[in-house]
Amino acid sequence: MNIMKIISYNVNGIRAAITKGFINWIKEENPDVICLQEIKAKEDQIPTEEISAAGYPYQYYYSAQKAGYSGVAILAKEEPKNIVFGTGIDYMDFEGRNVRIDYDTVSVMSLYLPSASNIERLDFKYQYMDEFYHYIEALRKDIPNLIICGDYNICHQAIDIHDPIRNAKTSGFLPEERAWLDKFINNGYIDSFRHFNKEPHQYSWWTYRANARNNNKGWRIDYCLVPQTMNERMVSASILQDVKHSDHCPIVVEIKK
Repeated sequence: MNIMKIISYNVNGIRAAITKGFINWIKEENPDVICLQEIKAKEDQIPTEEISAAGYPYQYYYSAQKAGYSGVAILAKEEPKNIVFGTGIDYMDFEGRNVRIDYDTVSVMSLYLPSASNIERLDFKYQYMDEFYHYIEALRKDIPNLIICGDYNICHQAIDIHDPIRNAKTSGFLPEERAWLDKFINNGYIDSFRHFNKEPHQYSWWTYRANARNNNKGWRIDYCLVPQTMNERMVSASILQDVKHSDHCPIVVEIKK
C-alpha cells in the first residue's frame, strides 16, 4: 500500500526548535509532508540546506510581514505540481497564515488560525474564521481532496481540554469558536484524530506555566481535517505527545495516495 504520512506541527519558532533537535527528529520520523505553523522567521533566517539534506528539498515558507511573528511553512519530499501562498485576503496574508501544495490526488494546507489575547484580537479571529470558512467552501469546488492541517487555536469539545468548566469563558473554548469548528467539520470534514481515537486526555498544546505539560493539563487545538470524500483513504491518525521542541506537539495523519 502506498501511504502518504503528513505531520502538522506548531514549532513556536523554527530556529528555537532546530536548536532542540528538530532536524534530526524529522529524519527519524520521516513524513512525506510537514506542515509548520508559527515559524517566526523569514526564509533567509532558516538553515534550508540542512533541512534539504534531511530529505526535504521542497520547502515553502510564508512568513508574516512582522518580524519574529506567526508564519507557516510546508516541507515536502516530493515536488508538488502547484504551490499557493496565502488566501488572497490581504489582512490574513499580512500575518502569514496559509500555504498550500497540490499533488495529483491530494492537496495539503498548513493553517495557523489566530489566537485571541484580548477583545480586539477576538474580533479579528471571528472575522478571519468567517472569511476562511467561505474561502474554503469556494476552494473545495476546484480542490476537493484538500487536507487542512494546522493550529486552529480552538478546542472542539469538552474531551479536548483538561478543564472545560473553568475554561468555558476563555478564548479557544468559547461557544462561538466551538460552534464554528463544529460547522466546519459538519460541512464535509473529518477530525482525523477523533475518527481513530476517542480517548480523553489527548492534547497537542500545554501552557509553559504551572508545570502543565508534565501534569498533562493541555488543550487539543491542532487538527488534520480530512474531507469526507477521502474517508476510505485514511489509514491512521495520532498525536506525538512525547516530542518536545515546542509548547505544542506534532500531530500525524496517514492516507492512501
